Amino acid sequence: MKNSFLAVSFALLTQAAISQDIHMTRSAKVSFFSTTPVENIDAVNKEATSFINTKSGEIVFAVLVKSFKFEKALMEEHFNENYMESTKYPKSDFKGKITNLSEINFAKDGAYKAKVSGSLTMHGVTKTANADGTITVKGGKIAATSKFMVKLADYKIERPAVVSDKIAETIEITVDAAYEPKK
Repeated sequence: MKNSFLAVSFALLTQAAISQDIHMTRSAKVSFFSTTPVENIDAVNKEATSFINTKSGEIVFAVLVKSFKFEKALMEEHFNENYMESTKYPKSDFKGKITNLSEINFAKDGAYKAKVSGSLTMHGVTKTANADGTITVKGGKIAATSKFMVKLADYKIERPAVVSDKIAETIEITVDAAYEPKK
Protein backbone atom coordinates (compact mmCIF):
# COMPACT_ATOMS: atom_id res chain seq x y z
CA MET A 1 0.00 0.00 0.00
CA LYS A 2 2.79 2.39 0.95
CA ASN A 3 4.67 1.60 -2.30
CA SER A 4 1.51 2.23 -4.36
CA PHE A 5 1.05 5.62 -2.70
CA LEU A 6 4.67 6.54 -3.43
CA ALA A 7 4.37 5.41 -7.06
CA VAL A 8 1.19 7.45 -7.61
CA SER A 9 2.70 10.50 -5.88
CA PHE A 10 5.83 10.25 -8.04
CA ALA A 11 3.71 9.93 -11.21
CA LEU A 12 1.64 13.00 -10.27
CA LEU A 13 4.74 15.06 -9.46
CA THR A 14 6.39 14.00 -12.73
CA GLN A 15 3.28 14.95 -14.72
CA ALA A 16 3.12 18.32 -12.93
CA ALA A 17 6.77 19.00 -13.77
CA ILE A 18 6.24 18.06 -17.43
CA SER A 19 3.13 20.27 -17.64
CA GLN A 20 5.14 23.24 -16.36
CA ASP A 21 7.49 22.83 -19.33
CA ILE A 22 4.71 22.95 -21.93
CA HIS A 23 3.09 26.22 -22.93
CA MET A 24 0.36 26.55 -25.53
CA THR A 25 -2.01 28.83 -27.38
CA ARG A 26 -5.02 28.36 -29.62
CA SER A 27 -4.91 31.95 -30.85
CA ALA A 28 -1.50 32.31 -32.45
CA LYS A 29 -1.46 34.67 -35.42
CA VAL A 30 -0.05 33.42 -38.72
CA SER A 31 -0.08 35.78 -41.68
CA PHE A 32 1.34 35.86 -45.14
CA PHE A 33 2.19 38.65 -47.51
CA SER A 34 2.74 38.53 -51.25
CA THR A 35 3.98 41.65 -52.97
CA THR A 36 4.29 42.33 -56.69
CA PRO A 37 4.33 45.55 -58.73
CA VAL A 38 0.70 44.83 -59.66
CA GLU A 39 -0.87 43.81 -56.34
CA ASN A 40 -0.22 43.06 -52.68
CA ILE A 41 -1.98 40.14 -51.04
CA ASP A 42 -2.25 39.91 -47.27
CA ALA A 43 -4.05 37.24 -45.24
CA VAL A 44 -4.27 36.55 -41.51
CA ASN A 45 -5.21 33.52 -39.45
CA LYS A 46 -5.70 34.23 -35.72
CA GLU A 47 -6.70 30.67 -34.82
CA ALA A 48 -3.42 28.78 -35.05
CA THR A 49 -2.59 26.30 -32.34
CA SER A 50 0.95 26.20 -31.02
CA PHE A 51 2.87 24.37 -28.32
CA ILE A 52 6.35 25.06 -26.99
CA ASN A 53 8.25 22.81 -24.62
CA THR A 54 10.71 24.96 -22.69
CA LYS A 55 12.74 21.96 -21.55
CA SER A 56 13.21 20.13 -24.88
CA GLY A 57 12.87 23.11 -27.23
CA GLU A 58 10.15 21.41 -29.27
CA ILE A 59 7.80 23.83 -31.01
CA VAL A 60 4.69 23.08 -33.08
CA PHE A 61 2.31 25.27 -35.08
CA ALA A 62 -0.87 24.04 -36.80
CA VAL A 63 -3.35 26.10 -38.83
CA LEU A 64 -6.56 25.36 -40.65
CA VAL A 65 -6.07 26.77 -44.13
CA LYS A 66 -9.70 27.91 -44.45
CA SER A 67 -9.23 30.15 -41.39
CA PHE A 68 -7.10 32.67 -43.32
CA LYS A 69 -8.99 35.93 -43.82
CA PHE A 70 -8.43 38.29 -46.74
CA GLU A 71 -9.44 41.86 -47.42
CA LYS A 72 -11.35 40.73 -50.53
CA ALA A 73 -13.72 37.75 -50.44
CA LEU A 74 -12.79 36.75 -54.00
CA MET A 75 -9.10 36.46 -53.01
CA GLU A 76 -10.08 34.18 -50.12
CA GLU A 77 -12.17 32.02 -52.45
CA HIS A 78 -9.36 31.71 -55.03
CA PHE A 79 -6.82 30.99 -52.26
CA ASN A 80 -8.90 28.11 -50.86
CA GLU A 81 -10.15 26.63 -54.14
CA ASN A 82 -7.40 27.25 -56.69
CA TYR A 83 -4.10 27.57 -54.84
CA MET A 84 -4.14 25.88 -51.44
CA GLU A 85 -6.92 23.40 -52.30
CA SER A 86 -8.02 23.60 -48.68
CA THR A 87 -10.66 20.90 -49.02
CA LYS A 88 -7.97 18.43 -50.10
CA TYR A 89 -5.25 19.87 -47.80
CA PRO A 90 -7.13 21.39 -44.83
CA LYS A 91 -4.16 21.89 -42.49
CA SER A 92 -0.63 23.26 -42.60
CA ASP A 93 1.82 22.70 -39.78
CA PHE A 94 5.35 23.16 -38.55
CA LYS A 95 7.07 20.72 -36.19
CA GLY A 96 10.55 21.55 -35.04
CA LYS A 97 13.03 22.44 -32.34
CA ILE A 98 14.76 25.51 -31.04
CA THR A 99 18.36 24.76 -31.99
CA ASN A 100 19.95 27.34 -29.67
CA LEU A 101 17.85 26.45 -26.61
CA SER A 102 20.79 26.92 -24.23
CA GLU A 103 20.83 30.65 -25.10
CA ILE A 104 17.21 31.16 -23.95
CA ASN A 105 16.34 31.56 -20.27
CA PHE A 106 12.61 30.95 -19.89
CA ALA A 107 12.87 31.83 -16.19
CA LYS A 108 14.24 35.36 -16.78
CA ASP A 109 12.54 38.32 -18.43
CA GLY A 110 14.14 39.31 -21.70
CA ALA A 111 14.08 39.06 -25.50
CA TYR A 112 16.08 36.13 -26.83
CA LYS A 113 17.08 35.39 -30.41
CA ALA A 114 15.88 31.93 -31.37
CA LYS A 115 16.87 29.64 -34.21
CA VAL A 116 14.31 27.02 -35.19
CA SER A 117 14.66 24.03 -37.48
CA GLY A 118 12.02 21.49 -38.43
CA SER A 119 9.49 20.36 -41.00
CA LEU A 120 6.92 22.63 -42.65
CA THR A 121 3.97 20.89 -44.28
CA MET A 122 1.82 22.87 -46.71
CA HIS A 123 -0.37 21.78 -49.60
CA GLY A 124 0.50 18.14 -48.83
CA VAL A 125 4.26 18.72 -49.18
CA THR A 126 6.71 18.50 -46.27
CA LYS A 127 10.05 20.29 -46.48
CA THR A 128 12.82 21.12 -44.02
CA ALA A 129 12.44 24.70 -42.81
CA ASN A 130 14.72 26.94 -40.77
CA ALA A 131 13.77 30.29 -39.31
CA ASP A 132 15.08 32.93 -36.97
CA GLY A 133 12.79 34.52 -34.43
CA THR A 134 12.51 36.13 -31.05
CA ILE A 135 11.25 34.59 -27.83
CA THR A 136 10.20 37.14 -25.25
CA VAL A 137 9.76 36.27 -21.59
CA LYS A 138 7.95 38.85 -19.46
CA GLY A 139 6.42 38.26 -16.07
CA GLY A 140 6.54 34.50 -16.57
CA LYS A 141 4.68 34.71 -19.91
CA ILE A 142 6.26 33.52 -23.15
CA ALA A 143 5.77 34.99 -26.62
CA ALA A 144 7.38 33.98 -29.90
CA THR A 145 7.64 35.83 -33.21
CA SER A 146 9.26 34.97 -36.51
CA LYS A 147 9.27 36.08 -40.13
CA PHE A 148 10.51 33.86 -42.96
CA MET A 149 10.12 33.34 -46.69
CA VAL A 150 8.50 30.40 -48.50
CA LYS A 151 8.83 29.63 -52.19
CA LEU A 152 5.43 28.51 -53.50
CA ALA A 153 6.90 26.10 -56.07
CA ASP A 154 8.62 24.19 -53.23
CA TYR A 155 5.14 23.23 -51.99
CA LYS A 156 3.65 22.58 -55.43
CA ILE A 157 1.44 25.67 -55.19
CA GLU A 158 0.94 26.78 -58.76
CA ARG A 159 0.68 30.35 -60.01
CA PRO A 160 -1.31 30.24 -63.25
CA ALA A 161 0.16 32.41 -66.03
CA VAL A 162 -2.98 34.56 -66.03
CA VAL A 163 -2.26 35.82 -62.49
CA SER A 164 1.49 35.26 -62.17
CA ASP A 165 2.12 39.01 -62.17
CA LYS A 166 -0.25 39.39 -59.17
CA ILE A 167 1.15 36.62 -56.95
CA ALA A 168 4.77 36.58 -55.82
CA GLU A 169 6.90 33.46 -56.32
CA THR A 170 8.05 33.76 -52.71
CA ILE A 171 5.78 34.85 -49.87
CA GLU A 172 6.59 36.21 -46.44
CA ILE A 173 5.12 34.32 -43.50
CA THR A 174 4.89 35.91 -40.05
CA VAL A 175 4.04 34.06 -36.85
CA ASP A 176 3.16 35.68 -33.52
CA ALA A 177 2.21 33.56 -30.52
CA ALA A 178 1.53 34.40 -26.87
CA TYR A 179 1.68 31.25 -24.74
CA GLU A 180 0.09 30.20 -21.48
CA PRO A 181 1.28 27.31 -19.30
CA LYS A 182 -0.56 24.11 -20.20
CA LYS A 183 -2.91 23.09 -17.42
